[in-house]
Amino acid sequence: MQLISRRMPVDFNLFLFGDTHFGTRARSEEGEDALLDAFESSYEGLPASRNFGVHHGDAIEAIMVDDFRFDPGLSDIAPPMQQADAVVKKWKPYGKKIVCWLHGNHEWKLIRFGNLGERMARGVGCPYGTFSAKIRYLDHAGELMFKHYATHGRKSITSTADDPIRRETNKHLALKRHLKEKFGDCLLMSKGHTHQLHVVRPKSKPYLVDDGEKIRQRHTYNHRADEHIHADHRWYVNTGGFLLLYVLGHTGYAEAAEYDPTEIGYAVAMVRDREIVDIRPVEL
Repeated sequence: MQLISRRMPVDFNLFLFGDTHFGTRARSEEGEDALLDAFESSYEGLPASRNFGVHHGDAIEAIMVDDFRFDPGLSDIAPPMQQADAVVKKWKPYGKKIVCWLHGNHEWKLIRFGNLGERMARGVGCPYGTFSAKIRYLDHAGELMFKHYATHGRKSITSTADDPIRRETNKHLALKRHLKEKFGDCLLMSKGHTHQLHVVRPKSKPYLVDDGEKIRQRHTYNHRADEHIHADHRWYVNTGGFLLLYVLGHTGYAEAAEYDPTEIGYAVAMVRDREIVDIRPVEL
């Protein structure tokens, strides 16, 4: 866990992504390039200089030859150290705009050889958040805008429901359940790991008050920056990923585990006048 503070413009876009799995041919290089193109372009009315990002870990495949998941035919760059160096080379031009870089379970499995997550963060030139980080977004005057809990994550998000609406609802509830108890003062809570792309928006409900003469309606939504925020009033994001299920001529571990297809993509939080006004999933 790491605590990070970052001064930001009052209007910015925050790209939430991860699970890029550099080093395997089963990754979507086209998808990662599309992410970088968006990151370096004007987005929703703001110039590229207002785009920032959080990498949620599993930047590299980091599977050794003695791992049952290893397939030499799928190895683009086999040695994990070389994978990490290739990631640094690709992402270093954007390092100043990366708010935080997390490590995932793939990097951590090789911790006996050194901390590859930290190695990549230092090489890219951005803060290293460990497995989970709590980020304070401040304006240029140093005033708190909101807090963000970001983690790579470990728990799966599943549903056996047949109906797609119920299945999506069950997954959203699972995502919220995984994150909501971690911290009470974070408006934004995000995780990677599952390669699924979900955005759960804040929900408020009406209630009635009176002033002795008239009955008036209010809403429960309240997200004061440095106080407890009700779990229903937060944003929850599962950040997608860039690992393909099938590669012609080869059998990847996702295929062998009988996983279902997952979304190639990421999410973007749009902050305007210091507040999150929307978070959009971007499917590639």
